[in-house]
Amino acid sequence: MSDHAGPTVAPPTPPAAAPPPRRSHIPWLFGVGLLAAAAAGGFYWYQNNMQPSADVAAAAAMPPPEVTVASPVHQEIVEWDEFTGQFAAVEYVELRARVSGYLQSVHFEDGQIVKKGDLLFVIDPRPYEIALASAKAQLDEASARGDLANRQLTRASKLRQDDFVAASTYDERAQEVASSAAAVEAAKAAIRQAELDLEFTRITAPIDGRIGRHLVSIGNLIADGGGSAATLLATIVSLDPIYFDFDVSETDFLAYQRAAVSGRLKSAREGDFEVFAHLPDEEKWTIKGRLDFVDNQVDRATGTIRARAEFPNPDLLITPGQFGRIRIPGSEPHQAILIPDSALVTDQSNKLVMTVTADGTVVPKAVRPGPGYDPLGLRIIREGLEPTDQIIINGLIRARPGAKVTPQPGKIEPSVLQRPQ
Repeated sequence: MSDHAGPTVAPPTPPAAAPPPRRSHIPWLFGVGLLAAAAAGGFYWYQNNMQPSADVAAAAAMPPPEVTVASPVHQEIVEWDEFTGQFAAVEYVELRARVSGYLQSVHFEDGQIVKKGDLLFVIDPRPYEIALASAKAQLDEASARGDLANRQLTRASKLRQDDFVAASTYDERAQEVASSAAAVEAAKAAIRQAELDLEFTRITAPIDGRIGRHLVSIGNLIADGGGSAATLLATIVSLDPIYFDFDVSETDFLAYQRAAVSGRLKSAREGDFEVFAHLPDEEKWTIKGRLDFVDNQVDRATGTIRARAEFPNPDLLITPGQFGRIRIPGSEPHQAILIPDSALVTDQSNKLVMTVTADGTVVPKAVRPGPGYDPLGLRIIREGLEPTDQIIINGLIRARPGAKVTPQPGKIEPSVLQRPQ
């Protein structure tokens, strides 16, 4: 091998490498999205699985909800039925003239209270005074003829004994005596009629009461047409006592009849049926009276029967024609169970009361409620409850059938709920 090597040949230069292609960011973004979705799913699972468990545990640790319970009110009551009616005067008089003539004077103020016998109107009495004087003169004339006839009969009787007078003449004298006696009686009757007509010129109050306005002024001619055709002068109504008229439906009347027949209720026709009433501006049943009349038939047109009560009106507060409310007993005194309306729960067509047992379990009871008892503001329960039951009166929204509750003792206070009497 030679020490000198030949010329060194440089290896060929490789071609320049092309720049690497640029990496896409899409896979990276896709991965981040997957991680975010996984984190959200984990949080959702935690919220819906882990957290409720904590709530359940917390709820299990809480005591049962508190409710207020009480025993129903159990006492003797009388059930009442209420009706609307109208007050009416016991006595109502239309003052009409019995004789004709011109109205001379009026002796009252319109609307005042009058007493029986008080002078109210005066019709010009002069024509009737003249008629009375004429009747008295006729009596005097008839009496004079009668005296003459008696004397002539006495003379004729003596002469007849001696047969100096014919029998026919004697009979004529006797007939004249009888005729004169009849004329005297007719004259006396005419006097009584004239006196009566003269008395009728002074019109007085036939009853105690309040008189209305005078319907005829002084100077007008009063006509005596007889009955309702005579001139109406004024009206008078009595005020104490006063009637109250009202109508009872056929259904209610039949219920009263059955109760009376079975002995559960006193008959309304006995006359001592105690009732109460009040005026429209009152709430309390302050007027006490008695039912004194029930009609003898049901009105075919309305299906009702008319009843009437009588009330004292010493202060004359009530005026005939006013409307009012009346309540009458619908039952004899009996023991009843009463609860507040707020303790009733409606389940479709059923009425329930939530009761609590000794261990705190809520037990619903179906009941049959009756009418409201206004004097206490409570509801009568016909069936379904016992006086010893503990019913929920406050906190019904927290009570569920079969669930446990923490009962707190309470009391239904009629005195607090009591409505005006």
